Amino acid sequence: MKQDMIVILDLGSTENTVVARQIRDMGVYSEIHPHDITPDELKAMDNVKGIIINGGENRVVDGQAIDVDPAIYACGYPVMSVDHPTAKCEQQLTQLPDDATMRAFLFDTCKAEANWNMKNFIEDQIELVRRQVGDKKVLLALSGGVDSSVVAALLLKAIGQQLVCVHVNHGLMRKNESENVVEVFRNQLKANLIYVDATDRFLGKLENVADPEEKRKIIGGEFIRVFEEEARKLEGIDFLGQGTIYPDIIESGTKTAKCVKSHHNVGGLPEDLQFELVEPLAQLFKDEIRACGVELGLPAEMVYRQPFPGPGLGVRCLGAITRDRLEALRESDAILREEFAKAGLDKTVWQYFTVVPDFKAVGVRDNARSMGYMAVIRAVNTVDAMTATIERIDYDILERVADRITAEVPSINRVCYEITKKPVATIEFE
Repeated sequence: MKQDMIVILDLGSTENTVVARQIRDMGVYSEIHPHDITPDELKAMDNVKGIIINGGENRVVDGQAIDVDPAIYACGYPVMSVDHPTAKCEQQLTQLPDDATMRAFLFDTCKAEANWNMKNFIEDQIELVRRQVGDKKVLLALSGGVDSSVVAALLLKAIGQQLVCVHVNHGLMRKNESENVVEVFRNQLKANLIYVDATDRFLGKLENVADPEEKRKIIGGEFIRVFEEEARKLEGIDFLGQGTIYPDIIESGTKTAKCVKSHHNVGGLPEDLQFELVEPLAQLFKDEIRACGVELGLPAEMVYRQPFPGPGLGVRCLGAITRDRLEALRESDAILREEFAKAGLDKTVWQYFTVVPDFKAVGVRDNARSMGYMAVIRAVNTVDAMTATIERIDYDILERVADRITAEVPSINRVCYEITKKPVATIEFE
């Protein structure tokens, strides 16, 4: 069933996602698009019922105020403007609409139906994937995280054995992560899974690279190269499946918003990419990804698994990656996850992990002065990963975690707890 859509045109607002989620929460699908979309591009979309022109503080770009194409108003769609007075709109607001105002616009003015739900979304995506792929094969990067797992389940439902899953161990996985991926997907779900151990290859490329953006781009580019090599061993691979989600695209920058950070599956793709991309989750927020996984029948432990960035521990081993710090990071993270699970926090905290910065501090070990690394704990709660609050962890739990890390990871002699919200911080440190 085709879902009705409201198109949000970004005219410099920093709250486009707030409007998009408000609309989706009312059961109507919404998408954010650039302000300079053409009438033809707009008309090519399915089931557009109305337009919201969302202005804001970033409306001036390169010294000039941007605006939508005047021809947009003649396309026949109801238009609401926010912070952008114009006589051509059905409704003009100076601030974001409240729920009553939005509901009236959606259902009274636009005559939209509340038919946005996961069952309909999945049916639409299955149809779109089958139409896009035909009888060809799709190569999927299967990290075992929530996003790639949901993509795998959706693609298996759409194209079955045309899907070839590849798990790359880049040496930046959490403790026992690759082993668990193989067990779940190959042995339990019977997926066509290829396992590639590329640890030395990735760490060699990342040697002495300290810049976070450069690290992300190296990891993303190298991933593609690995897939290209695996594809050449197979026949009929024309597509690359990816778990790109909406926050990935938004945070990687738009025409009116600066890049927060490049995501490995958005900003790190090489220009000579040999595949056409299949990204069925690209318009979903993180909580919607989980709802999609539940609808697809994935087990709860997989759907509600800890979020893990595509570059893995590479963006948590801060600065230039070294094998000793990477191992210290892996072990401290495993201890944190184990203790949080014992305390029941794994069921209440959205994301928690450790990072290890690239410097040492003085400490005392075996009654002697010693220099060691610091492990920094981060634990946050969020709905859509666009904003995040801090979990207030009991000090007894934090002390137990610190005692275990410093006792079991000899190269770490300090443990800190990081308490900055998003914004101004991001969830990850790099």
